[in-house]
Order: sequence, then structure tokens, then C-alpha cells
Amino acid sequence: MAAQTILFDFTLDSAKTADEKQRQDVAKILRNELEHVFPQLELVYSMESPENGYFSVLHENKATIITCRIFQHGLLTVNVEYFLPAGKEPIMSFDGLVHGKSLENALAVKLKAIRGQKLPALRRGDVPRYFPSSDERIIEYDIDKLVYEERSPFQKIQILHSKTLGNMLLLDELQNIAESDLIYTETLMGRGIENYEGKEICILGGGDGALLYELLKENPKHVVMLEIDELVMQACNKYLNSICGDVLEKRRSDQYEIVVGDCVEYLKKFIAEGRKFDYVFGDLTDIPITGEPVGVDWDFIRTIFEHSFKVLKPDGKFLTHGNGTSCTESLELFEEQLALLKPKVKYTTSKAFVPSFMEEWLFYQVTFA
Repeated sequence: MAAQTILFDFTLDSAKTADEKQRQDVAKILRNELEHVFPQLELVYSMESPENGYFSVLHENKATIITCRIFQHGLLTVNVEYFLPAGKEPIMSFDGLVHGKSLENALAVKLKAIRGQKLPALRRGDVPRYFPSSDERIIEYDIDKLVYEERSPFQKIQILHSKTLGNMLLLDELQNIAESDLIYTETLMGRGIENYEGKEICILGGGDGALLYELLKENPKHVVMLEIDELVMQACNKYLNSICGDVLEKRRSDQYEIVVGDCVEYLKKFIAEGRKFDYVFGDLTDIPITGEPVGVDWDFIRTIFEHSFKVLKPDGKFLTHGNGTSCTESLELFEEQLALLKPKVKYTTSKAFVPSFMEEWLFYQVTFA
């Protein structure tokens, strides 16, 4: 069961919506055309104001609610909202009673619109299916099932099933990894480029277990993974074991150890002990989308930089994900923070299109200059 919302937008000649009488004439045309689709349409509320233009609410059989706005600059919006019980056909779809695109075309002709658009129905209230891209555009996923949902002391954890991506992990409603996303892990670790055999490695975060699982295939000397959220690991062990194998089940072997705790505190401990690594992975917070490098998230990123390079061997590497390649401003801010580090560092980047992110992401490989 879900509420369905269908959005129509039209751009009219602004001369046709400049005053109240003209907007009322447009509203009459609009209502007459809608009555062909919804024969029992009733006007329940209307308002005209200089600031907001024309606004009306109509309903059909008290089941479908339609809101119309006519703005004085020529923009007209129509929102159709209704509840769809399970097993019923939507009233506006390619297979339903009314072809929504046909209605959009008919309205555009009657209104002599410069342009018009009908968006696919937004389905709300059954399973989560709309999530943001890295630059905060809305992406609709083919989610058909909520597999797992809990709130840990640190974050909201969800595992959703996508028809094309498989099970997908979301933390605080941000995509993290899916069964489809081996390319993410392989690009982060530079598979085929980096040589991990006999190396000592530290993973910061990585609670889904995918990075650890793939690194162990490269025969490292030892890997320590520092993950703060026990509940993430339990969920991924149960529902994402196609990408993490049994590493989250065992937690420890001769080759690796998973430590549950704050990675910053453990990095401080390693610094005090003089422990050094060939590779440190930052599999943690995404680069924030902000105009300036200020706030808690940026402070955390700088702290991770500061401590990570203190536990790297002189020829070691810090590897991390950046953000979507469309987030140019936030990536530039991130690179500015790298340029401020002492001792100096240098970096290279790589890119990959990550299926569950539905966009290309940038990855960083940082070494001492």
C-alpha cells in the first residue's frame, strides 16, 4: 500500500497569468480538462492572492486530491495524490485507466503551454525507495523489500533489497554499499595496482566487511579493522555475506583482527606504541557538501588525516574514497585540507561508476611527498 503523487508542470506565456482575471481563465480551462478525467471532480477550496497567485484544491470521490497553482510569472503546477491499496492498478500509469502522459499532452494543448512535463508517480509510505545522490539529487531505486532496520547508538541502519542491485546497506539514509558494488571496493584498494602481499594494513571503519574480505585475498601479513558500530557488522554478516564472506562472523584469525571501538582512540594508542602500517584505509564519513571546510564532519576528517599519517610507514599509503565527481567544490575543499598537512603529502586519484550510487565516484591515494 502506498500513497501515489503525480506531478505536472507547465510553463505558460507570462502575459496569460499576469493578473487575477487571466489566472481565473487559465483555471477554468484546467478544471474543464481535469473533469474529463475525473467525472466527479468537486472544487473544495480556492484562493487568489497577489503573492501566491491562484491556488485550488479539488477532489474526486473524496479519494483523489488535486492541487493546482498558477503563478503570475507563467508557472502552473498540478499535483494529483491518491492512496493505492495493495493489488490495485494505479489510476494514472501506462497500464491504468488513464495515461498520465496523454493528460499532460491534452492540458498542454488546451493551455497553449510553452512546455509541459509529467513526472512518474512518487510512491510513498510502503518501502523507502528515494535516496540522494552525492550532490543531493533525488534518485529512485527499484526497492521491493525492507530487509532490516534498526537504530544503533550511532546511526540508523537499513538493508533494502533492490531488484537490480541486490541487498543494499544504508546508514542514516545514505547509500553505502550493495551486492552489486565490487567495483567500489576494488577501486578503493587499487586492485591490480597495489601489492598487499606481506603488508600490514589498518582499516578505519569498513563495517560492511567488504574491504577486509577482498584484502585478505591479496595475502597481507596482517589487517586490523577499527569499526565503531557493532550493529552494522551484525546486519551485514547476516544480510550482505555475499560481499563480506565470513570475516564478520569470525572477527579474528592469524591474518586479521576486527576491533569494535572508536578508530581515533585506537589510532592514538597505535601512535603511542609506535605501531606503523604499510596502508591505512579511510572507509569512513563522506566528504561533506558545504561551502567552507567547517563543522564537526570536517573536524573529523582533519583528525583522521593527522592521526593516520602518524601511523604510516615512510613509504606507506593512505587510501580513501572522496565523493561523487559532480561534487567539485567539496572535492576541492578536501584537496585543500590535504595540501595543509605537515609533513607534505601528494596524491593521485582514480574514478569508478558505482552501481548503487548511480554515479561516478572519486578515490584518493595519498603518500608522503
